[in-house]
Amino acid sequence: MPQLPENFSYSEDHEWINVPADEAEGKTVRVGITHIAADRLGEIVFAELPEVGDEVEADSPVGELESTKSVSDIISPVSGKVTAINEDLDDDYSVISEDPYEKGWLFEVEATGTADLSTAEEYAKENGDD
Repeated sequence: MPQLPENFSYSEDHEWINVPADEAEGKTVRVGITHIAADRLGEIVFAELPEVGDEVEADSPVGELESTKSVSDIISPVSGKVTAINEDLDDDYSVISEDPYEKGWLFEVEATGTADLSTAEEYAKENGDD
């Protein structure tokens, strides 16, 4: 099972950003889902992501992940403007589950603010992954 990257921040909805929450504002941050979310979803077969240029708001739905088990909303952990989406996912959605913190990222946002995010340690304790 993958380890939670220590320098990332995590939402209660199981999304991550690749920087500590207090450093996110004014930076372009990468967003993805945790291995815990990926495990719960099962095999991911489709991802509906925001478009480049979209404005997203922290704690609001910005897309969906469809798995063989269910459909789950992607809840943005940050506010700001979408600057990129991971176009490699179109070829193989399974990478979201197989490599959630590297190749399986979802989109990037020029962050103007964040949701209430946890450290890796806090997230692990809240989700029984410590």
